Amino acid sequence: MDSVKDRIESDLKANDVVLYMKGTPVFPQCGFSAAVVQVLTHLGVKFKGINVLEDPEIRNGIKEFANWPTIPQLYVKGEFVGGCDIVREMYQTGELAELLQTKGIGTKAA
Repeated sequence: MDSVKDRIESDLKANDVVLYMKGTPVFPQCGFSAAVVQVLTHLGVKFKGINVLEDPEIRNGIKEFANWPTIPQLYVKGEFVGGCDIVREMYQTGELAELLQTKGIGTKAA
């Protein structure tokens, strides 16, 4: 049986942009998750949403993995970007679009 860490690493390897969130991209179940989904959608970024509410192991494991206490958590190319406030702030300053482009992730032209 794979450890939680292995499962997280495998998700991060398989997808360029991963959002660990409460709920799904179509039906977020917390305002913070919804806000990050909105930012990514607005930027036209394809991402994989992983619903931590369906998997308590992942829900706890991801907090340890990033050493970050809250959900949602955004990863780009396996690198932890941040939670809702950081993502929103980076989006507003243009830093998020820049990071995505630097990592070769396609976004909609602003």
